[in-house]
Amino acid sequence: MALGEYQNVKVEREAGITWVILNRPEKRNAMSVGLNDDMVDVLSELEGDDETQVLVLTGAGDSFSAGMDLRDYFRAMDQAGPAARARARWAMATWQYHKLRNFPKPTIAMVNGWCFGGAFTPMICCDLAIAADEAVFGLSEINWGIIPGGVVPKALSTLVNDRKALYYIMTGEQFDGRVAAELGLVNESVPLSELVERTRKLAKTLLGKNPAVLRAAKLSYKYIREMTWEEAAEYLTAKNDQTAFVDPERGREKGLAQFLDAKSYKPGLDNYPR
Repeated sequence: MALGEYQNVKVEREAGITWVILNRPEKRNAMSVGLNDDMVDVLSELEGDDETQVLVLTGAGDSFSAGMDLRDYFRAMDQAGPAARARARWAMATWQYHKLRNFPKPTIAMVNGWCFGGAFTPMICCDLAIAADEAVFGLSEINWGIIPGGVVPKALSTLVNDRKALYYIMTGEQFDGRVAAELGLVNESVPLSELVERTRKLAKTLLGKNPAVLRAAKLSYKYIREMTWEEAAEYLTAKNDQTAFVDPERGREKGLAQFLDAKSYKPGLDNYPR
């Protein structure tokens, strides 16, 4: 599938892995109205792209993203009419959490540098995240006399406990990738020199999984977080049945045969008596 060309985003392919790169390095990849529009189009194209099996979101240069572009997004929107403001808010919300949270392929945020303010939302809405030790994170809005906007506090609350989230919201202090891993914002933090290869290795692990089951597993987890225990039990039972029905690889049948019949797959049970 041929993809369009975008002014603020680069798309690179690599054997099933699609690298989506926020491309405003001179602005530390701050998210402008134009970048948000581009990302809506990029994710819409990639949703149905058979060549994209894993999506990696990152930033050009030495930044993931410095957050929302204050001049282009906020100042310009203050002077725009109601329709333009509504359209800009729609584009921001559409790609940053509606599409990323429910993207049909596995998504990884590769945080290579500055990650501030509004950039927390798309980072958190990716399924997994790897950061460089040297990356710098911060919610510095309090220092400018405003609160974190968009849905950043909501996104943060899904991963970080209240005491730690409020500490960084209320102080505006910065922290690095290692602290981000301790907080649970990212899965792990590695030296910058190892970041791309570690992300590629994780992507290749995901490439080796059954895509239909992988999609069902990640989306069902996200949905059941908002359900009661009884609702979750009913939903997951139905989802298992649905996945077995639509899976062209018949992964459930093969997996059970490997584990129960051929005994060719024994995860961590090599020495367990049978």
